[in-house]
Amino acid sequence: MVFEDLLGKAKEYLPPERLAFVKKAYEFASRAHEGQMRMSGDPYIEHPLQTAVILADLELDASALAASLLHDVTENCDVPISDIEAEFGPEVAKLVDGTTKLGKLSRQASEEAGWGAGTTPAAGQAENLRKLLVAMAEDPRVVFIKLADRLHNMLTLKYLPQEKQQSISRETLEIYAPLAHRLGIWELKWRLEDECFRYLNPEEYNRIAGLVEDKRDTREKLITEITNELNRELEKAGIKAEISGRPKHLYSIYQKMQRYADMGKYFNDIYDLLALRVLVGSVGDCYGALGIVHSLWRPVPDQFDDYIGNPKPNGYQSLHTSVMYQGKERLEIQIRTHDMHDFAERGVVIHWRYKEGEKRDTGFEEGVKELRQLIEWHRELRGAEEFVEAVRTDVFSDQVFVYTPKGEIKDLPKGATPLDFAYQIHTDLGHQCVGAKVNGRLVPLNYQLKNGDVVQIMSAKGDRGPSRDWLNSNLGYTNTSHAKVKIRQWFTKRERTENVERGRELLEKLMRQLGIKFSEREHLAELFKHDNLDDFYNAIGYGGITTHQIASKLTTVEEETPKEAEAEVPLRQVTSTVKVLGAGDMLTQLARCCNPVPGDSIIGYVTRSRGVTVHRRDCVNVVNEEEKERMVSVEWGQADVLYPVRVRVDAWDRVGLMRDVTMMVAEEKVNIVAANLANGEEQTVSIFLTLEIGDLAQLSRLLAKIEGVRSVTSVARTAEGVTTKSTPQTDTR
Repeated sequence: MVFEDLLGKAKEYLPPERLAFVKKAYEFASRAHEGQMRMSGDPYIEHPLQTAVILADLELDASALAASLLHDVTENCDVPISDIEAEFGPEVAKLVDGTTKLGKLSRQASEEAGWGAGTTPAAGQAENLRKLLVAMAEDPRVVFIKLADRLHNMLTLKYLPQEKQQSISRETLEIYAPLAHRLGIWELKWRLEDECFRYLNPEEYNRIAGLVEDKRDTREKLITEITNELNRELEKAGIKAEISGRPKHLYSIYQKMQRYADMGKYFNDIYDLLALRVLVGSVGDCYGALGIVHSLWRPVPDQFDDYIGNPKPNGYQSLHTSVMYQGKERLEIQIRTHDMHDFAERGVVIHWRYKEGEKRDTGFEEGVKELRQLIEWHRELRGAEEFVEAVRTDVFSDQVFVYTPKGEIKDLPKGATPLDFAYQIHTDLGHQCVGAKVNGRLVPLNYQLKNGDVVQIMSAKGDRGPSRDWLNSNLGYTNTSHAKVKIRQWFTKRERTENVERGRELLEKLMRQLGIKFSEREHLAELFKHDNLDDFYNAIGYGGITTHQIASKLTTVEEETPKEAEAEVPLRQVTSTVKVLGAGDMLTQLARCCNPVPGDSIIGYVTRSRGVTVHRRDCVNVVNEEEKERMVSVEWGQADVLYPVRVRVDAWDRVGLMRDVTMMVAEEKVNIVAANLANGEEQTVSIFLTLEIGDLAQLSRLLAKIEGVRSVTSVARTAEGVTTKSTPQTDTR
């Protein structure tokens, strides 16, 4: 029986009187849910019971176990919260009330995955995230219960329709698994991720599971061999250790395979499928075991991290090293004490064990303080989409740990820059930043910080403000929402007239580069919910809307009112990237005369023998077409296809120009189909490139990068040798 399993687990760490308290909660919940069934056919009480078992595995306190057993009775059984408080006290009642509110919000967000009228996915997620963060800062046990509740729901997801499986899995992967990661509860994190992976990408899940299973016998045999050899040497040194193979989870293998594919590597190259965890009795034994490991097998350069001497800000401690076993097998080893391992597996949950009636430790309080600060920062954000993105980058992303010149550790999201660091220290330091040194050497302001970097910010004297280029995501100067918010606030306070003029210039430049008619600017303003162009320009001018966001929006928005005109011209075939009159199975082909890409406004022309050709609406062949009755409405579909786009780069001629331009294209992982060079006047040159582009957002990002190449004067999309030039207007302040 599940309840006996719960009592057995709880008995290992709770005193008898607290076990009786948990039993009382179970009996109360069992009576309340009597007669209720889940979609799986199980009695409803199985769900709160399994939720409590998950928390008992984490050794959570009796109040949390009782609340997990009771967390659905107020909503599903119409039991007032006052009855809970009368029976179990205010602490349990508060936990049940908080969990119930989170549950309502989560279901609302899931139901809106349709998404309901008047709302968006981002709006639903934003409210969910806000509530989760507030609950986590006030009493993290509410979130622990919610995570366990979500895990059991994921384990029984097969009984729901496929559409529900997808939407719940996506929300779990984007919110709940990263939240478990942030709290350091690795046990819940990997289980949530693997279950989401099962439903979001079943083919890859089954394929990787098969690959892992095929190698299981060989891997386990090798682990046993390595463990025995290491144990013998540790015993000789008088170090008592517990050695085990460290499991690699399917979703993390999938993520690593994605990264390896970009490097031309395969499943067999994933070295840390072979991994050991060594648990010892003391810190001294950790370093002693490390010395023995390195004496047995050759260490891999730059693959050692000492998180004991330099703990992560969340308290994590361990030694990480990689070695070559017998010169051919790469082996990853983690060495830590039993207490360190306990914390590593359970994260902040460990602070709630045996804490009833005791004062919490200062380390835990510092963590809660940090969460409250993050919440305050995010209250400054205006829209739901901005909030969701901010939490994903600032709260749920992987972290890097860097040092101030005085030796203080600062944690930042992975990908953070010296400017992000400056704004985290103080807003004024960010505004006045003119340069940065990392480890004593000057670096560009878009340098991505690495673990262990010592960062020194150089600031200007006197009144100085930020550069608008710092908000350009294509240039990569700032990657945290906190820094971007502070920069936007600075520009918002400036004169509106200046912002409007600057915004108009930036929009004109973008539209010239991408080959978009300037008459469509009113449509763009509507897409960003601005009633008039001046407000739209103003938002662009102070950085509230970036050119990258505009390009991305053009890529995803479908045009509803097609114009007339089109002609039959040479083209290349596409399968399902374009839908004709709402149907995606008709033969469609893209016209080579204008090379449309997703985000362009398009229209179809019915040919006599080759299906429907797809042109940009402003294509000269479309405008001059006389047989208007052959025009049909078309829209972009969902397939992932690359499109040929012609680009012209004008520059002052110099040695290495072509190399620098093509290297910049290669860094963006864009393929060059063709390249031609034409000499101009007075030592100028024009480079004509045909590139394979996925959408307008990628094209916009690439053009911004090429524009930054030394001696380039302009870059723009071109059609059959005819182009409208755009001159870079970089804010050099």
